[in-house]
Amino acid sequence: MTTRVAILISGSGSNMIRLVEDMQGLGHATPVLVASNDPAAAGIDRAARLGVATAVIDHRPFGKDRAAFEAELLKPVLAAEPDVLCLAGFMRVLTPDFVRRFEGRMLNIHPSLLPKYPGLHTHQRAIEAGDAEAGCTVHEVTPVLDDGPILGQARVPVEPGDTAETLAARVLVQEHKLYPAVLRRFVTGNRSRLDL
Repeated sequence: MTTRVAILISGSGSNMIRLVEDMQGLGHATPVLVASNDPAAAGIDRAARLGVATAVIDHRPFGKDRAAFEAELLKPVLAAEPDVLCLAGFMRVLTPDFVRRFEGRMLNIHPSLLPKYPGLHTHQRAIEAGDAEAGCTVHEVTPVLDDGPILGQARVPVEPGDTAETLAARVLVQEHKLYPAVLRRFVTGNRSRLDL
């Protein structure tokens, strides 16, 4: 029995692709669904080309009613019967009720060295603070934004002349290594921290 994994995305899905390729290559887990809140997300077509079932639930018709959006999102997610839910560039804040439903089995990757810089604009904030290094964190998702137990981190130096874009590009390389490595350990029950 391999672990069934669903992945939520909002954009190009580069982290999703690395997760799917890693699962398909090693057989430790099975990607059963890639879902997005944005019909224009390039990652949906990319997931379909990798042979993974997809779903799109556009958040915009729901306005500020997050619970109604999540109720629709839950339909394809629950139908896929995932053991683990991975957020990979999913740009919606989930309600505590949604998070609790998957408590202890939902992961997220965040582009900072948490607990520094939860939320958005992480690379710019690291540069403006004069930090010597930046990086990314994989953590369990809890009802508090970007605050769950840390499962892994990868670090990169902040170089002279870095912009948010150049720093983001270097961090993304590490994201693509860290997230599959942490998921691989997580599905075997290993929740000890991994530092790359």
